[in-house]
Amino acid sequence: MSAAALSARETCQLLRDVALGIRTLHRLDETDWADAYGTAMTVGADGWIITFHNHENGRFHCERCESPDGRTYLFDSSHHYGTDPIELLSTWEHTRLAEILATV
Repeated sequence: MSAAALSARETCQLLRDVALGIRTLHRLDETDWADAYGTAMTVGADGWIITFHNHENGRFHCERCESPDGRTYLFDSSHHYGTDPIELLSTWEHTRLAEILATV
């Protein structure tokens, strides 16, 4: 039996916690985020594992997120607007998350 999927809203709350400083990210790979356009970076926070995809235009999206209990969110570009956890963040939260990712 597989675990239930992790929703975009649950993933967004995790990202919001990171932006607000409630959770701290640490690197799980060696990707140079500043020069890694079109590639992914994997980070961790309190047992969560999050993979972000970096786009050349300065945008990024959450490719995958796994909770400590094994539930997983997977990005699907065919889903309608509002199903990417990054899109659910406020402008300030999005900017803050981008700043954090640039320094992790």
